[in-house]
Amino acid sequence: MVQINDRGVNVAVLGATGQVGMVMRRVLDERDFPVKDLRFLASAHSAGKVLNWRGHDITVEDVATADLSGIDIAIFSAGGGTSKVWAPKFAEAGAYVIDNSSQWRMHDDVPLVVAEVNPDDLDEIPTGIVANPNCTTMAIMPVLKPLADKFGLKRLIVSSYQAVSGAGRAGVEQLMNEAKAAVDQGADKLVFGGDAIDFPEPTKVARTIAFNEVPFIGDIVDDGSQETDEEQKLRNESRKILHLPDLKASCTCVRVGVFTAHGMSVNAEFENPVSVEEAKEVLASAPAVELPDIPTAQLAAGKTPSFVGRIRVDQAVDDNKGLAFFVTNDNLRKGAALNAVELAEIVARKHFADQL
Repeated sequence: MVQINDRGVNVAVLGATGQVGMVMRRVLDERDFPVKDLRFLASAHSAGKVLNWRGHDITVEDVATADLSGIDIAIFSAGGGTSKVWAPKFAEAGAYVIDNSSQWRMHDDVPLVVAEVNPDDLDEIPTGIVANPNCTTMAIMPVLKPLADKFGLKRLIVSSYQAVSGAGRAGVEQLMNEAKAAVDQGADKLVFGGDAIDFPEPTKVARTIAFNEVPFIGDIVDDGSQETDEEQKLRNESRKILHLPDLKASCTCVRVGVFTAHGMSVNAEFENPVSVEEAKEVLASAPAVELPDIPTAQLAAGKTPSFVGRIRVDQAVDDNKGLAFFVTNDNLRKGAALNAVELAEIVARKHFADQL
């Protein structure tokens, strides 16, 4: 534990050396989070590494042997298995846990929160655990919430185009290695045949991802639906965050050969008529939303907002009660690290005001 300031909250980051953990450390700095004491934790494999934060050298601790006392807020980005074991232990030791995995999202007694959408759900935290939504859900919530409040959201159809960084470093490395192989062999050969390049065997994404799209993310759920768990996350999490338990929603998740920033094609049906002009007026004042004409992954990468564009009336819905639009958002930043830090800020204000 390293003291950063005289006042503030004691913060621990579990998974500090990982891809999202790196962004999380950066975001804590950028947002001037009120840190008093700061600790970085990880598995035994990463323990002993020294990470610098605001001029302070902090040695990464092995979570398995660490003393968990004295932590006010712990931010987790270490996977569902790790969270299942350690989140209750941190909470029992007195910390509020902000968890970035899927482990706790659908537990009734665990708030699932997007900072701009449902912060009041953090007034009470019964188990001491708070869940951070999936990156695709996160991206569209700041867009859907104001539209739902104004026009009444009834049905949602989404196709996601998800970057390889959503699959971790292994996904990034697979794309890099495959792209290099294609360029070395003459990538334009793919114009005439998908088997024209001798790609290395996929190591993370289910199929070759360079110059390709793969409509399979996660695992098939054993309920007869033939949906993946990634696709069901969007429906289930949207219902919980928006407090719309009967929302009809369907999603197809596609991995694409992009490093960072997910894209989502959205068709939303509302209870009441809505025009493009009305939608843009509502979204223009929505927090964490920007309205470019053409939202792209490269536009969103490294930035905070959900970029929404191509807004138009959905011609497949009667009575002008549907909209079609496209959203892009950085899956590592707002889709994971930033929202987790924003939730920690809200928890600090609501539950540690006397320490700030």
